[in-house]
Amino acid sequence: MLKVGLTGGIGSGKSTVAKSLIAKGITVVDADQIAREVVEPGEVALQEIVEAFGEQILHDDDTLNRAALKQVIFSDPKAKKQLESILHPRIRQRILSRVNEATNTAYVVADIPLLVESHYPDHFDRVIVVDCPVEQQLSRVLERDHLNEAQIKAIINSQASREQRLAVATDVLDNSGTLESLKMQIDKLHETLISLV
Repeated sequence: MLKVGLTGGIGSGKSTVAKSLIAKGITVVDADQIAREVVEPGEVALQEIVEAFGEQILHDDDTLNRAALKQVIFSDPKAKKQLESILHPRIRQRILSRVNEATNTAYVVADIPLLVESHYPDHFDRVIVVDCPVEQQLSRVLERDHLNEAQIKAIINSQASREQRLAVATDVLDNSGTLESLKMQIDKLHETLISLV
């Protein structure tokens, strides 16, 4: 099975690419979805987070109170590292398991926002980077999310740089133009990937 990593900075259009591939019948493993799964009630990761940060990070129904957890780790780099040490290995293991278990698909794609930062490229045969200028990322996220410019810039700066992502790419989708242009590139890339299977 051809294993493909998909990444791009916030506002790059990565979700649009993932949805297009799903529409073509391709299995897409969603890292964000898995990150939510590993902290559901009954999961070991949630128990460890409660042990590390206390009951105040839970809602009354024992689900994770993300806002409370963010408050705890926001100003404490040590707490953030501790949280990452609980979550990241479990998320990685689950992503790679789902990729390895994929069947009934021409190839399998793992949609991982932090693919470069979390050192995933070696796990994939190809890495697709959805790319656009930082100014475009900023204007798209301003339009889409309820964040101010400073918050968006902080997120962009916390992610791998455009150059770092492009350095690991085997395939680049240029999303600086129209949606039509992006879809044509996706179609072409899809054909290329199928020809490699």
